[in-house]
Amino acid sequence: MKPRILGMILAGGQGSRLSPLTLKRSKPAVPFGSKYRIIDFAINNFMNSGMFSIYVLTQFKAQSLTEHIQRGWRFGTFLSDYFITLVPAQMYRFEELGPVWYRGTADAVYQNIHLIDNYDADYVAIFSGDHIYKMNVEHMLQQHIDARADVTIAAYPMPAAESARFGVMNVDARWRVTEFLEKPDPSTLPGNPETVLTSMGNYIFSRRALEELLETSMGKNSEQGYDFGKDVIPRALSDGYHVLAYDFHKNPIPGQGGPNTYWRDVGTLDAYYDASMDLISVSPEFDLYNHEWPLRTSSEFSPPTKFVHEAETRRGQSFNSIMAGGTIISGGTVRDSVLGRSVRSHSYSLVESSVIFDNVEVGRHSHIRNAIIDKDVVIPPGARIGLDREEDEARGFKITENGIVVVPKSYTF
Repeated sequence: MKPRILGMILAGGQGSRLSPLTLKRSKPAVPFGSKYRIIDFAINNFMNSGMFSIYVLTQFKAQSLTEHIQRGWRFGTFLSDYFITLVPAQMYRFEELGPVWYRGTADAVYQNIHLIDNYDADYVAIFSGDHIYKMNVEHMLQQHIDARADVTIAAYPMPAAESARFGVMNVDARWRVTEFLEKPDPSTLPGNPETVLTSMGNYIFSRRALEELLETSMGKNSEQGYDFGKDVIPRALSDGYHVLAYDFHKNPIPGQGGPNTYWRDVGTLDAYYDASMDLISVSPEFDLYNHEWPLRTSSEFSPPTKFVHEAETRRGQSFNSIMAGGTIISGGTVRDSVLGRSVRSHSYSLVESSVIFDNVEVGRHSHIRNAIIDKDVVIPPGARIGLDREEDEARGFKITENGIVVVPKSYTF
């Protein structure tokens, strides 16, 4: 009998380092790649892996994410095991825990453990909802089953100097985890390694192990913390559970040759910008056009993209860019950029090396460079963004460490 696997996506992240993009939305709801939201990649990974029973656990500023899931991710009503269901924080264990919201990644699952029982899952895939990557989850599950593991952690090799933001693990010759350190100072890593295995925040648990670990770590009298990386995984190791690491580079993606190496934690504005620019190269490492691994999202029924005017000095044109439907390049130039839906670029304007969200209007003779423009912004004629730091600072725009200018949603000039 085919095992029953339940998917749970942790989508309650506040994403404070992505502000102002997260002023009015959670991190998984931030637009990415012209027409997607960050959450879409986790959902597509489950669906393309044949997993259609998915709970999405939400908490902070969830309205935008809720509307996106409800509009764009619906199955029919005749198949009970095909669902994508939103699970907001609702103090389900109030009598036991008192008036608390989700206190961490593990606590979010613990407060909804009844969903696992109701589904009668054999295995539970608990994945982060705020990273950009492709992953064949079925391959990871099969390794988990073959090894008879209690917990399997998706592992990504990374330079040790960057390990301070991730969980780091040591493994034996069979990839069994022997040690797990959450966000260690690189200088404290034994042996001064150049490369370490970091946790991607994606886990597969055997149901029994998950329930035992959560009850032990999250229960009423527990003095443990509330996160998988910081608390539950170290507890699993100390209690003798079989914890396995899964080599992400060996994850096979249909239609994609070579190792699977692309995984981005877009937790900062600079990381988000860099990941966006990854998409527009001639042969991008993260390919949106692989028909054997389709990337679905909410349908907006927008009209086609349109380019108008072909005079010598007034020509609608675009180079090395991607853009969603409904966008009109009317006598302006777009170069090395990512444009969302229904963007309007007026005559003699220039947008270069920028990320433009939905419903932005770029005025005549305006010039935008190295910027992220959130939704519903009208840029007046002749405006300059990203060319004069003092001018950008005077308008109150956030400027990142790498010099990327961020214009918040609905900003008024």
